[in-house]
Amino acid sequence: MIAIRQVFLNCSVIALIPLSLEAQSPPPSNPDASDDTASDVIDADQVVQKPAGKPPTPRHTGIKALVKDLAADVTHIPSKQNLFWAGVGGGLALAAHPFDDNVNEALVGSDFADKFFKPGEVLGELPTLLSVATITYAVGRIKDQPRVSHMGMDLIQALAISELITQSLKYATQRERPDGSGNNSFPSGHAADTFAFATALERHLGWRFAVPGYIFSSYVAISRVPANRHWLSDAVFGSAVGIIAGRTVTRHGREFPVAIAVVPGGAAIMFVHRSGAE
Repeated sequence: MIAIRQVFLNCSVIALIPLSLEAQSPPPSNPDASDDTASDVIDADQVVQKPAGKPPTPRHTGIKALVKDLAADVTHIPSKQNLFWAGVGGGLALAAHPFDDNVNEALVGSDFADKFFKPGEVLGELPTLLSVATITYAVGRIKDQPRVSHMGMDLIQALAISELITQSLKYATQRERPDGSGNNSFPSGHAADTFAFATALERHLGWRFAVPGYIFSSYVAISRVPANRHWLSDAVFGSAVGIIAGRTVTRHGREFPVAIAVVPGGAAIMFVHRSGAE
């Protein structure tokens, strides 16, 4: 059963990650079709283009391939897709900014928030995520499973690109942390790295496995607020940085389940997901 759902928005996108999707996919192409709505979306310039082709699964890659791919990834950071996600993240961060003080006051010092979000500090650290990515790559190499080693390599690259963008922005913005410990608050590195990790996973494993990853990433991102290490807006924009990093590294392969199109009077968000026999 194949169907498509389009949600037309005349305002800013209000969420970076959809947490529930219906089983959907685009209708069969029909050059003679005269549906006006479909024509508007097809004819409109895509803001976020879908990568073409099947997911590449090369033989095992090594350090040389990692360096070469990272160099190529850096050149692909400036793109229309990434500009869109940066705009979404920036818009949401600006919307969250007026509430930074209130959210900080409500969560910092809360015993429940401190205990509930405490594990996020360690789970979302770069060494933790990098260890998981490296082990994934090593298992793929040892067991001669190219798909596994390829996924591990993409996870490593996604973290590297995430850190590159994050540290550059921290240096450029010099925003003071809420606890006054430094001027490297914006954006949140924990949020960026975990969302980069989750986005790379989605590209390899699909939404069934990626949704828990995005939930985990959201938990880690929010955990930095009660820890008094980041403002809410830091975490919000950090999440967008992670999405940009994950999409940049995995820009080729399976189609993304989320596509954005400009249509007359607004924009359309299309959620596409296949399930069952076609």
